[in-house]
Amino acid sequence: MTDGIENTKKAIIWLCLAHLICDVYSGFLNPIMPFIAQKLGFSMAVATVIISVSHICSSMLQPIFGFFADNMLKRFFIFWGLLLGSIFVPLTPNAPSIAFLVVFMILGSIGNSFFHPQSIGFVNYFSNKENCTSNMGVFMSLGSLGFAFGPLLAALITQVLGLDMISYTSIFGLVLAFSMFYCIPKLSNQGIVPHHNEFFKSFKEIIFNRQMDYLMLVSTMKSLITNAFCILLPFLWKDMGHSPFFIGFALFLFVFAGAISSFLSPIVEKMFGSKAVIYFSMWATFPMMIGFWFVYKTHPIISIILFFSIGFATMLAQPVVMVWAQRTLPEYKSIVAGFINGFCWGIVALCMSVMGTFAQNFGIMNVLLVVSILPALSSWFVRYLKEETA
Repeated sequence: MTDGIENTKKAIIWLCLAHLICDVYSGFLNPIMPFIAQKLGFSMAVATVIISVSHICSSMLQPIFGFFADNMLKRFFIFWGLLLGSIFVPLTPNAPSIAFLVVFMILGSIGNSFFHPQSIGFVNYFSNKENCTSNMGVFMSLGSLGFAFGPLLAALITQVLGLDMISYTSIFGLVLAFSMFYCIPKLSNQGIVPHHNEFFKSFKEIIFNRQMDYLMLVSTMKSLITNAFCILLPFLWKDMGHSPFFIGFALFLFVFAGAISSFLSPIVEKMFGSKAVIYFSMWATFPMMIGFWFVYKTHPIISIILFFSIGFATMLAQPVVMVWAQRTLPEYKSIVAGFINGFCWGIVALCMSVMGTFAQNFGIMNVLLVVSILPALSSWFVRYLKEETA
């Protein structure tokens, strides 16, 4: 399938690097959205709807692009995904109106939707059974690391240079996109027989696979916590008078914690088992959120430590769930990646459009407290996962 072990290692390295940069751009918007909203004159409820639309475009379309990526086995989606994301996401702070803002966010989000299913599928293709989980852990952790540095970078540029200067960061993604296109080995279709030429048949197999349904539930709960905290808390902190850099740094710590836990996830899985990792990831959020509730006004340092811990626990199960899902239906690597990494986020994005209105009417902290208990309640279904398939 590849030109040898060296090309395989090179492919993994470049895919991980591309994931890092792609998710840097994905992390730009959350810390600066309150300031974009102030600039263009719209409310938190409208902002959450706009973010939800972009998340739907970056998430719900991933299984569809994953289908074509699995059948094509070309680098088209990786290249154009990084290209679109690196051009249009940095343009969002320069949008002269809400209409342009939505267009820029949608185009950047489609790039994100292009990139992830095929890149995750390629990590699996370029890995063997022994190192697949570890390679996926590194790939996921670098994506989380990029998503962590995105808010920090965007907030720092906003505070020091101004919102409009963010557009100049496009150069990094453009250089990497063209470099990656020449450095990732081509996959040959020879010897690879597609098992899913029928679009609806493949989707039906995934959606009606009970094991996949449970894994998608876990992924949805993980996405719910990540999105709710990263979208709503910046508005709370801005109202409390915190600077863009403080907000960006807090989000950086949250997602950086997720990068660390994604990297450690394969090790923890070997020690305690896949189910134990998932149970902990889904149960730990609620007690930490209660602690955050009591200290976020009076002890900001302690609240940030708890915020970091929530990020660590939430993303600990991410590589485990992804590899488990791909092993459940190995013939649909990219499509499965699109469902776990994309479709589940899209479901949450639909909820976030309503959640912003609830947060505006009933309080951000009240909404986050309710959200934090949902993964613990949903963990009841983890008992039905078949451990031997992981």
